[in-house]
Order: sequence, then C-alpha cells, then structure tokens
Amino acid sequence: MNISSVGSSAAYLGAGTQPVESRQNTGQQKAVIQAVKTVNAAELFGQENETTYIIDRAAKIAVVRVVNKQTGEVVQQIPTQQLLKMAEESNGR
Repeated sequence: MNISSVGSSAAYLGAGTQPVESRQNTGQQKAVIQAVKTVNAAELFGQENETTYIIDRAAKIAVVRVVNKQTGEVVQQIPTQQLLKMAEESNGR
C-alpha cells in the first residue's frame, strides 16, 4: 500500500509553524490519517487507486482526492476545482 500522499499531508497538517490552537488538533489529524490508511487498505476505490487528504491553502478547506497510484492522475476530487476557486475568491484572495 502506497501512503506517501498521506505522509506528505500529515507533514503539512502537523507543521510546527501553525498556531498553538491548530497543533491541539493532533488527535484529530491522526484520526484522519488512520481513516485514509484504512480506506486505502480496503481498496474501496479499486486496487489501482488511493485516497489522499489535503488542506487547500488558498481556499482554506479540506480536499479529498481519489488518485491513480501508477499515473498520479486525479480520478475524482471533493470538492471540485470549481468549488475550490469559488471558496478562494470568497476568502478574499
């Protein structure tokens, strides 16, 4: 099982540059990481795909993606790029 995308997300989520408030969510972050690992292990999206979880910095919201492990192609994303752009614009950026 390839969880490299989870690892890179985890590094961002637990970064030392975040305010103390954000670091208090470490338990929640670990739970999300474990949930992503569980979904990927169950191969709910097929053997060729895995889920990733990131925080879109511009839109300031969570994004879940189903990604092809071999090609890196995003098969599905929630929320869509269009919704992320709308959220980014509403955040004043």
